[in-house]
Amino acid sequence: MILVTGGTGLVGAHLLLNLIEKGETVRAIYRNPERILKTKSLFSLYKKEALYESIQWIQADILDIPSLESAFKDIEQVYHCAAFISFDPKEEDIVRKTNIEGTANIVNFCLTNNIKKLCHVSSIAALGDLAEHETIITEETEWNPEKPHSDYAISKYGAEMEIWRGQQEGLQVVIVNPGVIIGPGFWEQGSGALFTKVKKGLPFYTIGSTGFVAVTDVVETAYKLMKSTIHGERFTLINQNIVFRDMLFTIADALNVKRPKYHANPTIMNILWKLDWIASAFLGQSSQISKATAKSSYSNDLYSNEKIKNALNLSFIDVHHYIKEIVKL
Repeated sequence: MILVTGGTGLVGAHLLLNLIEKGETVRAIYRNPERILKTKSLFSLYKKEALYESIQWIQADILDIPSLESAFKDIEQVYHCAAFISFDPKEEDIVRKTNIEGTANIVNFCLTNNIKKLCHVSSIAALGDLAEHETIITEETEWNPEKPHSDYAISKYGAEMEIWRGQQEGLQVVIVNPGVIIGPGFWEQGSGALFTKVKKGLPFYTIGSTGFVAVTDVVETAYKLMKSTIHGERFTLINQNIVFRDMLFTIADALNVKRPKYHANPTIMNILWKLDWIASAFLGQSSQISKATAKSSYSNDLYSNEKIKNALNLSFIDVHHYIKEIVKL
């Protein structure tokens, strides 16, 4: 049996669908019963409602060790997709605790229960920092602790350290580092919020860039890696390095709404995050733009997917085309 953590999120829900379609027996953990409805809605979105009934749900929390005891019973493989994604400085503690301590708990249970293989869904945020002579980020790019990183990036890097600890103690592991994951069904969070904001009339665009990937490619690649003999490796999962302006324009066109009109240069973005900080601090509002997200919006990071392409001889879905398809669902 396969255990999936984070089964009520974008990646985990798509992974559950992928695994069940392949005839796998799966168990998924959840914290809040209401979140299960999101996964059920995703199955309905794909008209796969009958498959949803095959999931064995169990209430557990990766930070609650006693609850994980029963979750790991009779498990052979684990996909660790659970994570707390936030760039709000006020949530630093929960981000680090969930992503690092939670991953450590999963690794410990895998070791105790002699799990055959663990796949950890990390992020390109945990990859290294370019040196002066480097131009593209790969799996071998070294992390520089002296450079500024978001709390989320630090937490995902720390989580990977726990995975490598597990490997040193005898656990077979693989890590996937997806770029910005595009997919349907979770429009209020993560990259899905981009679609919601554009639909409502997002006025600004930036010309930074990063790597993007379709969620279906993430889960299919993770599955192939788990079925392979590959272990002790991590792989960057992106289809394309895309300028944020072009991504927003593609989303706007797919939704048949107006494209963002105004270029928010670095100066404007720095003003916006500071104003947002003031509103968050004094008005009690949730942070919408942090210093880290402002910086990333005009950073031109380029990522290589050559390692995974060579390892599995695969190709990824064109993200621009994928966006046009998922808005029709």
